Amino acid sequence: MRVQMLGLCRFSYVGLRGYQTEHASFEERRAFLYDPARLARRWFLFTRIALPAWQAQTDPDFTLVVMTGPDLPEPYLSRLRDLCADIPQLRLSLVPPMERHLPACLEAVQPHIDLSAEVIGHFRHDDDDAVAVDYIARARADFAPVQGLWSREGLLSLDHARGFMLRAGGDGVHLIPRICHNMGVALTIFARPDQPVTALHYDHSKLGKWMPGVSITRPLMFLRTMHGDSDSGSDMGPGHPWPANPEQYRAQLRRRFRIDLDELDHDLRAGGGLG
Repeated sequence: MRVQMLGLCRFSYVGLRGYQTEHASFEERRAFLYDPARLARRWFLFTRIALPAWQAQTDPDFTLVVMTGPDLPEPYLSRLRDLCADIPQLRLSLVPPMERHLPACLEAVQPHIDLSAEVIGHFRHDDDDAVAVDYIARARADFAPVQGLWSREGLLSLDHARGFMLRAGGDGVHLIPRICHNMGVALTIFARPDQPVTALHYDHSKLGKWMPGVSITRPLMFLRTMHGDSDSGSDMGPGHPWPANPEQYRAQLRRRFRIDLDELDHDLRAGGGLG
């Protein structure tokens, strides 16, 4: 069964609704998102935390749509164009501000759906989070034994639930081992190619309303950051810790996410952090 892995990453998209931090108008939203200091912080997180593992995926057969607005300030719009030209799996989608967020997301993703695929593995990815280097490969492999359940229902969620919470601020980086079910990152929604949906069409905290789900708690698969710019704030949400050895954190981050913990900690302290 041919599976297309298709993701959406929103980068400071000026749209209303769809976020926990809301604004009354496009003008208010634009002023908030396009604040120069905030954009600099988001670019730092996107390039230093999110991108390394996407560039190192063991299975390179995926598409990640980067969604932003056509008026994203320079130099960031040009930088995104350059990244998408250099990294074959990235596609830049410039979507004008829309009041309703889900139609905007569908406008970004739908042109990239491969109608010849039998299944679309939709995923969302925040620009300040990371998935492990084998996320795409594991999502495909772990879907295979449960594809019969998907065939009966037409929808299925596959959740890779083991990860790290990363608190980032002026005092550097702090890692918290956490198992979180259906948190959003490293979560795949399998749908038919003719279904006009994205991963964001389903509230990840209420997936049981729409589809059966499978949760897999090994291996280490996600890194979610918490900082002053986080849309969800500092709340880790429901979950529980998993046994971890702090002395292994550096090796785990480098091996699984291609992140140098010491460099990241140093740069956050030197730059005043993200508090």
